[in-house]
Amino acid sequence: MKKLLIAIFTALLITGVLFLFEYSKFYDGKLHIVVCDVGQGDAIFITTPAKTDVLIDGGPDQKVLSCLSDHMPFWDKTIEAIIMTHPDADHSTGLIHVLKRYKVLAFYTEEVKGTTQTFKLLDSILADKNLSAKFLYAGDTLKDNSGMKLITLWPTKEAIREIVQNRSKPRLNDISVIGLLTFGNFKGLFTADAGEKIENQIESEAGKITLLKIPHHGSATGMNDQFLRVVQPELAVISVGNKNRYDHPTAKILDLLKNRNIKYLRTDQDGKIEIITDGKKWWLGP
Repeated sequence: MKKLLIAIFTALLITGVLFLFEYSKFYDGKLHIVVCDVGQGDAIFITTPAKTDVLIDGGPDQKVLSCLSDHMPFWDKTIEAIIMTHPDADHSTGLIHVLKRYKVLAFYTEEVKGTTQTFKLLDSILADKNLSAKFLYAGDTLKDNSGMKLITLWPTKEAIREIVQNRSKPRLNDISVIGLLTFGNFKGLFTADAGEKIENQIESEAGKITLLKIPHHGSATGMNDQFLRVVQPELAVISVGNKNRYDHPTAKILDLLKNRNIKYLRTDQDGKIEIITDGKKWWLGP
């Protein structure tokens, strides 16, 4: 009996120490943005001081699960919000695995539905989870008690209406959800796969920013110098797969960043990229 009590006490002590370690590690009163290394795709995980978890896209496969487990305490199996910027497979496939593994309280996306088998499976899982996708339009804002705001800059209702009325096959990249995160003095712009035509429409509203997620993995048509001149990011991150068949990021985009002396990191070379901010200053995580 004595040995059993000692074993139970030891197990409880270890669990308590682990809990305190995890709690202090993940709940430090700062906002964390993790650009996950998911290969040729996007998955961005945000945690706020109010313990709100937001996942923007899920990448092309289940690699996103490793990223989440590395940046969430072991007892936390709830994600407050998922934003699927558009239904292309390199942004949406991983969300299937996330929905199976985690409890998701809200699912947001743009209004035009995809037609692929991946999208149909995702739609089916949402139905099984009794989750109805909520559509995001320019002006919509997600926020929590920490002061974090995630403002939708694109698509506008007019852009969606034009597609629906014309009954044309939409270019899904150009109706990607673009979000502007603000937290104190920190501003992060998440551009999904939108092209330079769209970026130039939202640049003035975004204004000068701290962090830029480079559009469309560094595609040559993702942005231009005018856009960079307006937003002037302190740091740019490129979510891209190693030796991908698209040649992303392109020399054009890298030259634009170098010519403006903008520091950039890329997941194919640097792995996952974590940005931490207290709302006044920011720094890179370990």
